[in-house]
Amino acid sequence: MKLANKIGIAAALLALASLPASAAEMANLQNGFAIRHARHEVRGSVTRLYLAETPDNFIDVPTAEILGFEEIETPIETPVIPAPAPPPAANLDEMVNAASTRNNIDRDLILSVIRAESGFNPDAVSPKGAQGLMQLMPQTAARLGVQNALDPATNVEGGTRYLGELLARYHNNLLLALAAYNAGPQRVEQYRGVPPFRETRVYVARIIRDLNRKRSAQRGPQTLSSGGRSVDQNSKASTTPNATRVGAGS
Repeated sequence: MKLANKIGIAAALLALASLPASAAEMANLQNGFAIRHARHEVRGSVTRLYLAETPDNFIDVPTAEILGFEEIETPIETPVIPAPAPPPAANLDEMVNAASTRNNIDRDLILSVIRAESGFNPDAVSPKGAQGLMQLMPQTAARLGVQNALDPATNVEGGTRYLGELLARYHNNLLLALAAYNAGPQRVEQYRGVPPFRETRVYVARIIRDLNRKRSAQRGPQTLSSGGRSVDQNSKASTTPNATRVGAGS
């Protein structure tokens, strides 16, 4: 399955918060996601999932990627994700650009991970002990040679290097790399895909949505016949000069 399809499916999850309580089906996907919808319609190689009863609110998912459907009686609550705040300018951009070039990782991906991990707060420390912009755990920071995880430059460099390791580990599968950044590689291996943790699924979808938003802004206005959005990337390479790989998470 192409990365663009995976990204499009993951990004669609963020739209589900507005789905009304009358939705009656759940589509279970091979990549570990489940999409709640009102009804579906098989159209050959794709299945159209109507997110509401209106005919213009839908996404198209490759039929082969759907494991099956189940009926649901109650709506699934989706946490409201605040609108993204702009990152602090200048020196953070320089740090990210340098780490992107050195590690061959998409700069937009690095920024999206930083946004999701710390909200661009270089002094952020999580209850579990993750530190800095890219929320490096002490053991991960030590393995990467990051002596001070609260130093923004070394934190971004270490976190970006970790993204590259996860992308290589999962053969440039962005969803798995992001899931491993959040939940740990051992959980991804345990569940053979994105772990069934709400926090991890929301985290992955949030970053994918942020990437899609950036790509849409870069491409400018365009007409989409499917009613959804996609990213012009495949599972192995990005179309941007500094991003032959697109990266992962903590």
